[in-house]
Amino acid sequence: MLRRNFGSDTPMESLPIRLFGVVRESSVDGPDLRYVVFVQGCPHKCYNCHNPGSHAYGGGKETTTDRIWRDIQKNPLIRGITFSGGEPFLWGHELAVIAKKAADAGLTVMTYTGFTWEHLQKKAETEPSVRELLAATNYLVDGRYVDALRDLNLRFRGSSNQRILDITCYPNSTDATVIEL
Repeated sequence: MLRRNFGSDTPMESLPIRLFGVVRESSVDGPDLRYVVFVQGCPHKCYNCHNPGSHAYGGGKETTTDRIWRDIQKNPLIRGITFSGGEPFLWGHELAVIAKKAADAGLTVMTYTGFTWEHLQKKAETEPSVRELLAATNYLVDGRYVDALRDLNLRFRGSSNQRILDITCYPNSTDATVIEL
């Protein structure tokens, strides 16, 4: 059994972040029991998105990375965290702060994005926050939701163009592996 240390002496950088909401216990947003953070703001605005209320940049509510981390720590059954949206890479630095604490505690990190893995690698060359979140992510679900490709039989994704990638190799390698969880 994985032993987790929530008593880390590493201080948490507390940053403001705008959320659409959270789900404190989920088994549908990645493997195992997860804490899910839905950020606010999305440039993709996919047709029939399951979170259309997350699109507006000024919507949702403001909180801090420290408050989110303290909330995650309350449940010893959580085995991972998932970042969804909105678009998590708009909040790359803030989410990476949480993800690094999660990794220290033995939790996996899954990030959903409307961008492709290839596009994010290019963005990471000039945007440090994108690079930070990629480096802190174990599993990436990439690609916009495409309603015409909707498939209810897919696990942890909504349309068949989306991939689940193990990107634990990043930034040492860009050889992500397409996986089924």
